[in-house]
Amino acid sequence: MLKQTPRPELTVWYNTRCPVCDGGITRQKRRLIEAVRAGRIKFRDINLEPAALAGHGASLEDIRRRLHATDADGRLLVGADVAIAVWRITPGEGWLATLLGNRLTLPMTRFAYDRFADLLYAWNRRKGRW
Repeated sequence: MLKQTPRPELTVWYNTRCPVCDGGITRQKRRLIEAVRAGRIKFRDINLEPAALAGHGASLEDIRRRLHATDADGRLLVGADVAIAVWRITPGEGWLATLLGNRLTLPMTRFAYDRFADLLYAWNRRKGRW
C-alpha cells in the first residue's frame, strides 16, 4: 500500500522574476530549511505554473502583485496574511507574526503590505520583469 504524502502546512506562490520577492523568499528558505526538507512548507514559482491558483480565482498577475499561499486545508491566503503565516513557522520570527498579525495591528499591516506590493509591482512592470 502506498503511503500518502501529507499536504504541506503552507505552499507559498511567488514571482521569481521580481528580485525583491525572490531575495525575500530565498532568505526564508534558508531559515526554514528543515521545514522545507520535511515538506511542511513549499515555495513555488508562479511563472512555472501560471494557472496554479486559477481554481481559487487568482490570476498570474494577482500572484505577481502579492504573495499567495494555500494552507494544509486548501484555503487561500493573500498578501500580508502569507507573510504572517511564514513568520509563524520561521524560527525566531514568531514575534513578528504576533506583533503584526494581531487583531489590532492586522488592518494596518495589510494596508502597508498592499501599498508596498503595489509600488513593487509597478516597478517590476516598468523594468519589464514579466
